[in-house]
Amino acid sequence: MILPELISRTRVISIVGDILKVQADGVALGELAWVENRDQIPSLAQVTEIRRDVVSLQVFAGGKGLRSDATVRFLGHASQVPFSDDILGRVFNGVGQPVDGGPELPGHRRVDVGGPSVNPVTRVVPSKMIQTQVPMIDVFNCLVESQKIPIFSIAGEPYNELLGRIAIQADADVVVFCGLGLIFDEFHFFREKFENEGVFPRTVMFANQASDPIVERLLAPDLALKVAERFAVEQDKRVLVLMTDMTAFADALKEIGVAMERIPSNRGYTGDLYSQLASRYERACDYRGAGSVTLLAVTTMPGNDVTHPVPDNTGYITEGQFYLHDGMIDPFGSLSRLKQQVIGKVTREDHAAVMNTMIRLYSGARQAEQKQQMAFELSATDHKLLKFGELFAKRFMRIDVALPLNDALDLGWKTMAECFEPEELLVKEDILEKYYPTQSDSSPHSP
Repeated sequence: MILPELISRTRVISIVGDILKVQADGVALGELAWVENRDQIPSLAQVTEIRRDVVSLQVFAGGKGLRSDATVRFLGHASQVPFSDDILGRVFNGVGQPVDGGPELPGHRRVDVGGPSVNPVTRVVPSKMIQTQVPMIDVFNCLVESQKIPIFSIAGEPYNELLGRIAIQADADVVVFCGLGLIFDEFHFFREKFENEGVFPRTVMFANQASDPIVERLLAPDLALKVAERFAVEQDKRVLVLMTDMTAFADALKEIGVAMERIPSNRGYTGDLYSQLASRYERACDYRGAGSVTLLAVTTMPGNDVTHPVPDNTGYITEGQFYLHDGMIDPFGSLSRLKQQVIGKVTREDHAAVMNTMIRLYSGARQAEQKQQMAFELSATDHKLLKFGELFAKRFMRIDVALPLNDALDLGWKTMAECFEPEELLVKEDILEKYYPTQSDSSPHSP
């Protein structure tokens, strides 16, 4: 292996697990280094702590096999990621190395990872929508450009299928996918999905697999977000970043914190968990005079516990959440705090009426279900609500349903018309006259 030009060289003074400690001056936090064993391929490492002249490094490949006479060569820069138009359609690992067997990237440049996020004062107020063709998102909790929002889920839910569908259907210019701690089947699913659906020409993949070094799990989100930022700032692209799973990212932080002998906080996580999550989520931005970065990230909840430190801290940072339960997006637990910026402004005038009315009716359907289960007598309205609830779950809540927004709004009117008379909907008369289906449109009241 040919090493780049290096600025400093020293020797290891202690090895504890994957952590090396050396005595060195002029080294920066986050700086990369090569660790060389005699007659072995050099291992990449990153500076994780500096105490006076004692520098701690996390070795990407692990500390197994390292010798006390190993040599450390500092590179003089932090992590970098390749950037050019040629990275579209490519797959990289957690340190930005191509892993798809494709050719070397000609004429690309390497961009320093990290740096401060955008000053909130200079951010543009979100006012544009990203359509995903997932009705439970587009109709009820719109995804707005520059929004940062998690998908709260538990293990076993089809959140990978949901992310894959959004990647294919979203009206973004560029999709940057970042997988954290993926097992091989998950990695293969996303790669095959993007290839088969023909979206790879606008997609970049950063995949940290479960078998990869754990420190790469911390770097992968930074690489993905830096690439997204460059596409937005330099090429005015509307970029959608999809991540799975931020709980794996937090667990990697905890594991490295234990190795560094840091004092643990809530449930063993590091005390800076909030800051670590926020520094990534705050990269979502609508850049003045340029493009935008929108971030949608899966956060699994161990034991379905929303008070777990990872979802709990995430909720304070992000602008809402989507709850995935029983293979469907829960309309009651989900929330988009920015949806009012676009509903009825960049979407159709009846959007708010459809959204509010259908949620109200579905809430009534859930209450009618409870009455039915407890063997209470059901009214004629209860029967209508039960029918509506079945249609709503089938036509809107399933994640395999794909509809453009206006088609979903039309289907909403059709579904309501099949169950209720116009006056039962409690919608403004001018909206009803314009959008409520006529008998010839859908035969709404036929048995």
